[in-house]
Amino acid sequence: MVIHTPRHARSFAELTDEEVTLVAEAWIARAADAGSSYVHLLINEGPAAGASLAHSHSQLVWLPETPPTVQAEQPEGLAKLLDPSLVIAGAKDVVALCHPVGLLPYETLIGPTSPGNPWPEQDALATALVLLREVVARLREVEGPVPWNAWLHHGATWHIELLPRLSVLAGLELGAGIYVNSLPPEQAAAKLRG
Repeated sequence: MVIHTPRHARSFAELTDEEVTLVAEAWIARAADAGSSYVHLLINEGPAAGASLAHSHSQLVWLPETPPTVQAEQPEGLAKLLDPSLVIAGAKDVVALCHPVGLLPYETLIGPTSPGNPWPEQDALATALVLLREVVARLREVEGPVPWNAWLHHGATWHIELLPRLSVLAGLELGAGIYVNSLPPEQAAAKLRG
């Protein structure tokens, strides 16, 4: 577990740039201990997203091998999905965009604008986490304090995925694997930009 700040912060959106940079530093340092296994870094915020503590924190889970969802990802990374109508924000060589075929409203991808490293450099990860904080803050402005999950995938090209939990998964989603996203990604991106 990585505690994001010594002061009481209930949301990742409340962190300062310095605190976010320290989270990136902690993730890099702790992941270095993974050896040959896959480390899954994640944030659950809100009880409906599986968070058991009110204080902002992240978790690291060491897995014996790369998960199938990461193995199935395309090596082109976000570069293949870059569409100006989906972009929420960007900084340096990192971009946040609404997923073009997101499972749920406001699903967001954050990562490098060009394919490359399977694991982020510390500066790029800090930039991505600052963008995550900004997207979560904007989401809170648009929808209120919603529960959400985010995780780092590091495979062909690293990226962070953000999944706000605005919809209840029911029998269609859970049983058939068919997700109903009631908000087109272009509209979601426009709301988060505005």
